[in-house]
Amino acid sequence: MSWLQEALKHGPILGDGGMGTMLIEAGLSLGSSPELWNIERPSEVESIHRRYVEAGALYVTTNTFGGSLLALARHGLAERCAELNSAGVERARAAGATRVLGSVGPCGRFLEPYGDTTKAELGSSFGVQIEALRDAGADGVIVETMSDPFELGVAVRVAKEASDWPVLATYAFQKAPGGFRTMMGTTVREAVSAAADAVGANCGTDLSFDDYLELGAEILAASPGNPVILQPNAGTPQKSGDTYLYLATPEEHAGWAVKAIAAGVSIVGGCCGTTPAHIRAVAEVLRG
Repeated sequence: MSWLQEALKHGPILGDGGMGTMLIEAGLSLGSSPELWNIERPSEVESIHRRYVEAGALYVTTNTFGGSLLALARHGLAERCAELNSAGVERARAAGATRVLGSVGPCGRFLEPYGDTTKAELGSSFGVQIEALRDAGADGVIVETMSDPFELGVAVRVAKEASDWPVLATYAFQKAPGGFRTMMGTTVREAVSAAADAVGANCGTDLSFDDYLELGAEILAASPGNPVILQPNAGTPQKSGDTYLYLATPEEHAGWAVKAIAAGVSIVGGCCGTTPAHIRAVAEVLRG
């Protein structure tokens, strides 16, 4: 039995919150590689992880969302893939995290037949990243913010082949006529077919907390008996000049989490705009 299965026996699990928006707040320039901060600005990355641990998160997610070979190639960093992912795990451990999930995000390219990226290239891209996360001591993988079920499926397969560890998978859904779909048109029922240990959603375009409750209900109905994970943004972002503001308060996030757990969601956390304050608020209501 994995540590995730054991933890779920004792009730819902609380993960961490946003990383990218926290790094931007700390000074990360838009368009630059967050993963590079694992080496160049380690104290800032560790501080974010530490604040989530202190807030009550059971696990933290590494700063490696764009750490695959193909994603790093956009920044000229492909040759540093193993180094940057290993450093991501090290930053989380240094912050006191007892459970570390390696974050694996989209490669940023379209796959055949819509683009020119092959299945073999994609598998190799994820393979180098995931092996580095494993070798550095990660406790599992979360394949997150995916739109293409084929890409997610490749990442989950590679992660499952790499180690006997928990693999979580989340899509970014949009609300469309007739239901929720990813950017690639994937429906909820199509999405939850992934062979992961928990499947759900994170991020999402213009989704309110009420939308996330509705989305969670659809995922639960499509995947009966299986753990569901939801990690929403801190509300719908509001544009302010050259940036976006996430206005949902920690109390609003905690109120949503209570309703999601009551509906049957097993793992809750946060994505863009959520902070350690949001996670602490959820932890407090769960303890209550």
